[in-house]
This record gives sequence, C-alpha cells and structure tokens, in this order.
Amino acid sequence: MKLLKLGLLASATLLCGINSFAQTADEIIAKHIEAIGGKDKIAAIKSIHMETSSQIMGNDAPGNVTILNGKGFKSETEFNGSKMIQCYTDKGGWATNPMGGNTPEAMPDQQYKAGKAQLQVGGELFDYAAKGSKVELQGKDGNLYKIKLTTKDSTESTYFIDPATYYITKLTRTGEVMGQQVEIAITFSDYKKTDYGYTIPYSTQLDFGSMFSMTMATKKVEINPPVDPKIFEMPK
Repeated sequence: MKLLKLGLLASATLLCGINSFAQTADEIIAKHIEAIGGKDKIAAIKSIHMETSSQIMGNDAPGNVTILNGKGFKSETEFNGSKMIQCYTDKGGWATNPMGGNTPEAMPDQQYKAGKAQLQVGGELFDYAAKGSKVELQGKDGNLYKIKLTTKDSTESTYFIDPATYYITKLTRTGEVMGQQVEIAITFSDYKKTDYGYTIPYSTQLDFGSMFSMTMATKKVEINPPVDPKIFEMPK
C-alpha cells in the first residue's frame, strides 16, 4: 500500500510538472510580442520604410517597402528594367506585373485577403483578438510551436514559432497567384533589432507553390518616417 501511494504521488508530481511547462497559444504569442519589442513599443509605430534587395531568377532586384500602419502597404521592386508593385490598403489592393504589360490592376478578393496582413505592424498575431481573429495551438512541428490563426473573414494562416527565441520562423497560407490557388510559404530568418528597438527578420524567403520564389534581404529600416497616404492610391 505504501509503495502504491508513493507511485501515485510520483505520478501526480510528474503530471503537475508537465502541466506547469505546458503553454497556451496566448502565452506563446505574448512571449513572441515581447521578443520583437513589446506591446507598447510596437503600438507606437505608425510607419516603416525599408530598403531591400531581392534575388529573383538569379538576378539582384533592388526595392523598397513602405507601411502606414493599418492604412497602406506598398512594395516596389525593380526587375529587368520594369517595376513590380504590390499595394494593399484598408479598402483593397492593386498590383503591376511586368509580364502582363505593367498596367496597374485591382487585386482579386482572395489575393487581397491573403496579403492584407502586411498592413499591420507587429503582424497578425499582435492584438489579434481586437482584430476579430482567433488562434489555436496545434501542438508542435518538430521543436516549433504551431499556431493556426483564423481572421474574421475566415482567412487561415499557420505560424511556426521557435521556443528558443519566440521569433516566427515560417508562415504558411493558401493564396491566389495568377488565377491559381497555391500554398504560400514565407520563411523568416536573420532577426535583428532596429535602432528603435523593434526586432524584424532581415531575410525573407517567399515560395508560391512551384510557380515562383524569391528571397528578400532588408538593407535599411526607418521607423516612423513621414508617409504620404497618396502613394497607396492606384494610378489611373
């Protein structure tokens, strides 16, 4: 009987220990937000401008990204003498495609939904509940936490978070590219803290199924520069 009691006590102690190390999705997200700068610092960011360099089909393509938090996101990349533009606003999106005549065109609704999270400084996980989103911890993929986020318009994304740093290492979602549904995978690495104290990945690899891939390196970051909202308007 004594041995049985000791066995039960040991089992209960082990179970409590396991439970004490278990984390919820909210706890993991809170540690992620703290790791990239903290809630107050991120909330104070109104705009970001980045100078970038991308590798596309073996060629170096300089570019820049401008974000006006919650209002506009614009990515411009020089490639083969043309300019590729992707632009999202809180109303809709538009893009230019050098292979399609470089004429600005409105984005299909699904493409807009898949990419509009780029409007948000801090990402979709920052203050997710206030945005009407829901999260679900789906266990681990290897040693990475796997969190599924569903927005209020039912767009689903899966985030992979490193428990050693609480940085996002990968994001996957389904999106539309050139009229086709593809699995989009974005891999983040080379995290660095800016002078402002906001930590971002300086290397991003985008894979659009088997259709297209590119790697983007961030060269320079400005936090809270002045931004004219008119730059996000689609040219007529």
